[in-house]
Amino acid sequence: MRKAQIKRQTAETNVNVSINIDGSGQVDITTGQRLFDHMLASFAKHGLFDITLNATGDDVHHLVEDVGIALGQAFNQALSDKKGLSRMGEAAVPMDEALSSVFIDVSGRPYFFIDAEFSGNDMFGFPADMVRHFLEAFATESRITLHAHVNYGENDHHKCESLFKALGRALDHATWIDARRAGQSPSTKEFMG
Repeated sequence: MRKAQIKRQTAETNVNVSINIDGSGQVDITTGQRLFDHMLASFAKHGLFDITLNATGDDVHHLVEDVGIALGQAFNQALSDKKGLSRMGEAAVPMDEALSSVFIDVSGRPYFFIDAEFSGNDMFGFPADMVRHFLEAFATESRITLHAHVNYGENDHHKCESLFKALGRALDHATWIDARRAGQSPSTKEFMG
């Protein structure tokens, strides 16, 4: 079973997360930031991940960063040795006038790139810059290569949501177990990391 639980407690935040990679998109997410909860739920629903996440923090920046760290650690732990993984995934997701695309390699080598312009809208107390901040923390701690693009769009909410949905779908594809690779590392090095 590809499941994990992570607890992260600091002087600034308290985060508890559990994940089932082979889930059905069931979520119970509470961070105190309604838009962030919605984005995380969209990610889980479109990635078919079961996620239970409760988090509190002294400000939105610390909260988002530590949720990204804990959720990334949970993914990395749940994927274990990564044997049999499809390993790479991509997805493009439209939402009304916005289109986002995400490319992932579950390589064991963290790298993050984003090409996204937001208008600076605070999206109901969730600053658009927190999208980049979350994705960077998540990519680093899950030890994946993540390239995220908002191809175009006008509404920050639509751009943000299409990006989170694309992340879920791309990560779902990358974490599929390929029967042809059963018990094998998806790397010529025979080692992921």
